[in-house]
Amino acid sequence: MAQTDMDSGEDGGGGGEPEVIAKASVLGGFTEGTEIRALISSLPVVHENIVTLESAIERFLVIMDRYQEQPHLLDPHLEWMLNLLLELIRSEQSPPLLVHLGFKFLYIISKVRGYKIFMQLFPHEVADVQPVLDLLCRQDPRDPETWETRYMLLLWLSMTCLIPFDLSRLDGHLSSDPSQTREPIMDRILAVAKSYLMVTDKSRDAASVLVSKFVTRPDVKLKRLGDFLDWSLTTISQASDQTMGGTVILDGALQSLAQLFKHGKRDDFLQYAPVVLQCLDQCHVAESSQAMLRKLGVKLIQRLGLTFLKPRLAKWRYQRGSRSLAANLSLSQSGSTVEAVSPDMETQSQEEDYDIPEEVENVIERLLGGLKDKETIVRWSAAKGIGRVTGRLPKELADEVVGSVLECFSFQETDNAWHGGCLALAELGRRGLLVPSRLPDVVPLILKALVYDEKRGACSVGSNVRDAACYVCWAFARAYEPTELKPFVTLIACALVITAVFDRNINCRRAASAAFQENVGRQGTFPYGIDIVVAADYFAVGNLSNCYLSISVYIASFPEYTRPMIDHLVAMKINHWDGVIRQLATKALHNLTPQAPDYMATTVMPQLLPIALGIDLHSRHGAILASAEISHALYKLANQNNRPVTELISSDCVDGLKSIHQRLFDRKQYRGFGGELMRPAVCSLIENMSLSKMPFNDDPVITGWQWLIDDTLKSLHLISPGPRDGIKVAAVSALAALCEQYYQPQPGMADPQMQEVLVSQYIAGLKSTEVLTRCGSALALGSLPRFMIHGKLHQILSGLQQSCSQREVCFTEARRDAAKAMAQVCVAAGVSALGGSDSVVCEGNVSAVYRALLDCMTDYTLDSRGDVGAWVREAAMTSLMEVTLCVVGTAPQLLSPDLVNGMMCSLAQQSAEKIDRYRAHAGSVFVRLLHSNNPAVPHIPHREELLAIFPTEGTESLNWNAPSQAFPHITQLLRLPQYQYHTLLGLTVSVGGLTESTVRFSSQSLFDHLMLIQQDRAALGQFSDTLLRVFRDNLRNDRVSIPFLKMLDQMLARACFDTFTTDQDHQFCVDLLALCKEEIKKSKDTQKLRSAIAVFCGLIQFQGEVRKKVLFQLLLLLCHPFPVIRKTTASQVYEMLLTYDDVIDPDVMDDVMTSLSDTNWEEDVATVRTHRNQLCDWLGVQKPQLIAKGPVQ
Repeated sequence: MAQTDMDSGEDGGGGGEPEVIAKASVLGGFTEGTEIRALISSLPVVHENIVTLESAIERFLVIMDRYQEQPHLLDPHLEWMLNLLLELIRSEQSPPLLVHLGFKFLYIISKVRGYKIFMQLFPHEVADVQPVLDLLCRQDPRDPETWETRYMLLLWLSMTCLIPFDLSRLDGHLSSDPSQTREPIMDRILAVAKSYLMVTDKSRDAASVLVSKFVTRPDVKLKRLGDFLDWSLTTISQASDQTMGGTVILDGALQSLAQLFKHGKRDDFLQYAPVVLQCLDQCHVAESSQAMLRKLGVKLIQRLGLTFLKPRLAKWRYQRGSRSLAANLSLSQSGSTVEAVSPDMETQSQEEDYDIPEEVENVIERLLGGLKDKETIVRWSAAKGIGRVTGRLPKELADEVVGSVLECFSFQETDNAWHGGCLALAELGRRGLLVPSRLPDVVPLILKALVYDEKRGACSVGSNVRDAACYVCWAFARAYEPTELKPFVTLIACALVITAVFDRNINCRRAASAAFQENVGRQGTFPYGIDIVVAADYFAVGNLSNCYLSISVYIASFPEYTRPMIDHLVAMKINHWDGVIRQLATKALHNLTPQAPDYMATTVMPQLLPIALGIDLHSRHGAILASAEISHALYKLANQNNRPVTELISSDCVDGLKSIHQRLFDRKQYRGFGGELMRPAVCSLIENMSLSKMPFNDDPVITGWQWLIDDTLKSLHLISPGPRDGIKVAAVSALAALCEQYYQPQPGMADPQMQEVLVSQYIAGLKSTEVLTRCGSALALGSLPRFMIHGKLHQILSGLQQSCSQREVCFTEARRDAAKAMAQVCVAAGVSALGGSDSVVCEGNVSAVYRALLDCMTDYTLDSRGDVGAWVREAAMTSLMEVTLCVVGTAPQLLSPDLVNGMMCSLAQQSAEKIDRYRAHAGSVFVRLLHSNNPAVPHIPHREELLAIFPTEGTESLNWNAPSQAFPHITQLLRLPQYQYHTLLGLTVSVGGLTESTVRFSSQSLFDHLMLIQQDRAALGQFSDTLLRVFRDNLRNDRVSIPFLKMLDQMLARACFDTFTTDQDHQFCVDLLALCKEEIKKSKDTQKLRSAIAVFCGLIQFQGEVRKKVLFQLLLLLCHPFPVIRKTTASQVYEMLLTYDDVIDPDVMDDVMTSLSDTNWEEDVATVRTHRNQLCDWLGVQKPQLIAKGPVQ
């Protein structure tokens, strides 16, 4: 509907419209002709190889599918493509597989262009009949691989049947040889058609086309029409739709009958129509459980109806004078109009003077029933049938049909009936069968259909009805003169704008936008039509938030649309079943208030307040939110004019807003599921009332509001997980606004009693056993304004620091929110180098804040949800940035070098870790602090080198989420001594991790760095010392140690420490071996043990006594209690000896290798120990001694 359309058979009128069409075309023509020729010519070669065959088919499909939306571009090329493929098919040298492939390509072309057009190109000479029929008879109807062949042959046979000669001439002299009986060709074709009407594949559709072409031939019609109809009706009577086979048979029979009655002459089929109709009634096709059978039944019934009625065009129909868009626009510019054509009444009465068969009533009744079917395809077919049949009826009877269609629009009917009714009205309007005198009855129903939305359980139905109603408006725009629709223009325009902007369903919004655009172009009478079409086009209405919060404000600036939009939001959207729509609607009302402030204050607010205390939960929720948003919007308007809000809002409304909380509390409506909606709604009300400076100071309602906020934060654990975060945020926002407005008797001074109560209460909440109560209390402290913190800062920070330091798994969320709150409190309190530690951030408390946040950066708590400590680390990073920027902006001297160094090193570590999201956050914070220059963050180590790595201009384009971009930058920090340890610690978990892309790019960047320092023995020594320090500090910490061993294995395999291997007993190797032994001591973690084995095998490249110790460890593991470890060790040692051939004496090499490979190391330990001890003798290594109670042998 959104695409430009041109009426067929009418002149474009001046070139305006065709030019638009040309610009809208994606493709200018068929450009792959040469490739298609080559592809078809190569089929005899490629079909022999399955790979090249599939490649050719896939390429042909890709090319053809490009033209699905513009198939007419293929027309000039269809003939030569068909001829090339038929040449292959007809060739006697073509094997069966190649013939089938040719037909497959023909089917692909016909699918894109449509079989009706493509089949006309088939050769249909007399000489083609027999070969095509013979080839079809040779096919196996049950072969699932070759159905395209049978489908195309049936279509080809359909064309050959059109030869203008009696088929008996093709039979020759059948009786010339009595010993041979030949079946007449007429009977053969009919038998083939009947057989293929019962198959399960798409050939059935082609068989029905064959029947329609063949049985309607003059010679076949005389001899076989009655018999075929008898066979069809018998088949329908005997088949059952309860079985798959019966469904297929019914489908074929009904399709063939529908095609026959469509293409046959009325005079030939009129005598059979009553019998067919009676058979359909008896078989109850309309009540079948199969949607396709019901659709075919409706299709056949409408064809029967058209057979009963004479094929004439109703003279009474409404005819619009000109339907060309270009002509309409040119006429509207010149000021002239085109009159509708009104029929001559005398001629009309003569034309309608004929009897209507009584069966037509049955047909129309069935079609009206089809409009209410549960499947769209049935309703659509019935709607088209209504339009076609009505076009042949006299005016009075046609009006009765329209009246029956309008009965679908009853609220007793289902959404299916409404949808079918809309489709039928659109069809009637398009055909000019809905006379203008009916418009006063029709338009109100269409307006109702445009907002039809019926709640069903947790969702609703009606989007299809609204979409169809848009189609009706689109059809009416093309069907009627502007003068006819003029009385309804405002109503239709407002309804379409409302649907285009406020409908929940994107398809409905786009359909309404297209219908509005069509009306603007065809009618030219919609107010501000062009402006709205530009603002609410197909793409703009795709975003729901944009529609509600932006487009609606623009459209509402036009006075014709303002009130209808507001009324719709109040009547239909604030009580919507979808909470997102309710919230958007209330924000939209806030934005629309400046367009009609008096209307909002005097009409809408009094409407909302009773609903806010009503019985329906969704309505109550929406009304409370809406009244709060409108009040705040009115306050903004009053404030601009230096007037109090009470001058705009009546005292009754103010009292009504004030009483909402107490009424809900008295009714106990804060409990249970309803409370999950009421609590955030009233919190929003509290926030907006506070922001609106309502005169409620010292009013008891403030105590009630405070109770609600406190109770909500205490009982978060009783709320469902879904809405919990939203409720928490709403309560905290309400608290901040409430404190700002009602707990500040004088500017900058808190109510001491409330300050003491709230701060003490929330600090106590930080020690609650419920983690969510701790979260709520922490965020509440973070939301307090400066005057509430003044004098209590030390107490608040101590509570938050204590909350951050409790590392229990169950309190992870509390630590996260405490870290957030700490920054909020510091920023709110402000910074002063000389201030007191109880009021501002100063020298006395800044280091404690940083220590607490840096401690949060080391939180790696794990539970069943994964690395939940990452939540705390992310919050700590954000808080560090906020606090640092706040301190730097006021008193940078408070930041000591140690604090800044610790912060930047921690951020560098996080920037090198494995989780993309947190790496990206750390990287962005790191760069933000580095580039901060107003003023700059002091004491950043290696600032100049860092600015060279992260220049100010290039970092905006750096995607920290992408490992390929992040790690090449981060690994450059390994060159800087201050950052080397922390960066390597972060890289360890990335290089030794599991995610393929992270491992690949992080290891590549690390090894690139190591290659650069290979020749610099001092730098390599420093790196190795740092490496050992990382290992030593994280012994038995599996989060780091296992990835570390994996990383070490890669380093040794790549000979990163080749410089050290020439030294005898290099200290790096000695220390590393000792640490590895300590790491796996008494370990039962097979993953860790496997990684350690790989490291031991890598350490064998070092010279000296240490090599014997490494071999001893490996031989020790050959008798490990776990068979899988023994087997892995043997395998790894075997590969190691192949790699490093200088490890053992060549004389015993063969014996050692044979023992390692031939011994079954998964046998019991006592058996394998003998083989292990033998290996010790060969290798010259001391045999391990058996120790009682030791887990390792």
